[in-house]
Amino acid sequence: MKVLTASVLKHLCDGEFHSGETLARALEVSRASVWHAIRDLEAAGLEIYKVHGRGYRLPQPLTLLDRAAIGRNLGAQAARFTLEVRAAADSTNTVLLGSAAAGAPSGAVLAVEWQPGGRGRLGRAWHAGVGEALTFSLLWRFARGAAALSGLSLAVGLALTRALAASGATDAALKWPNDVLWRGRKLAGILIELAGDALGPTAAVIGIGINVRLSKMTRARIDQPAVDLETASGAAPDRNRLLAAALIEIDRVLETFARDGFAPLRAEWQGRHAHQGKRVVLTLPDGSRQAGQAKGVAEDGSLLLETRAGLKRYHSGDISVRVRTGDK
Repeated sequence: MKVLTASVLKHLCDGEFHSGETLARALEVSRASVWHAIRDLEAAGLEIYKVHGRGYRLPQPLTLLDRAAIGRNLGAQAARFTLEVRAAADSTNTVLLGSAAAGAPSGAVLAVEWQPGGRGRLGRAWHAGVGEALTFSLLWRFARGAAALSGLSLAVGLALTRALAASGATDAALKWPNDVLWRGRKLAGILIELAGDALGPTAAVIGIGINVRLSKMTRARIDQPAVDLETASGAAPDRNRLLAAALIEIDRVLETFARDGFAPLRAEWQGRHAHQGKRVVLTLPDGSRQAGQAKGVAEDGSLLLETRAGLKRYHSGDISVRVRTGDK
């Protein structure tokens, strides 16, 4: 996002009308430059009302991400994290992976207003316009190798449901291995990328996207049932407060996970499992399908599926899980 575009956005965040002339004078640029910045914001998915004689305004006020505000909400936990906030980054995971390779400390966080190259599991794109979601990545360093981190995405998902419940989405549920659902629709997603030696240490970059207030334009671009926190809780929360709450819960969960693995978190995860006891169909990496009853997860985070041939275990990999037609 260009500097001028970000500056125009800051002026519009109050939800009031601002004329092109007023904006140009305040920013010491031409009205044409303001117009181009407005076009850039619209291209980034932001809905802007334009009324002749009155100027530009957002449909509702928008609280931008603010490092100081996040730190205040973290309170005593602020020392656990190194925060960076940007107007935009193509992919927070990609940026933080580079930072990890350069020696960034565990607890480094990058949060952005807009992530045009955001991605999810199985190569899916993550769609959200400026300010419509909370998108951030967290670097966490583990002494163990990647093979010992099975269940990490489940642990992070559990932390998110705790934070989302505190924001009003009390019935948020978990979909194996890395999605948070609300009444069957996707509310948040997790993408974890690992770097390091086979036996450790390992740098885990944990990318998270939470839908906060999606526009009609964004909803039309998403190729699966999706929902936002405004719908799930009745109001769009302050994203600075939400980010702090999510980081605090993730920190708590990862302390347990780093010490004891996923096993101590298993019972709570299964209590929030969206598909527990339901008939589901798995699409495996080779394109084949396996139907069965979801029996929860094992202590290593693998999915337990009761099939005609008996109980089978499936590890994350590139597996898609869907409820069988007719099952709820």
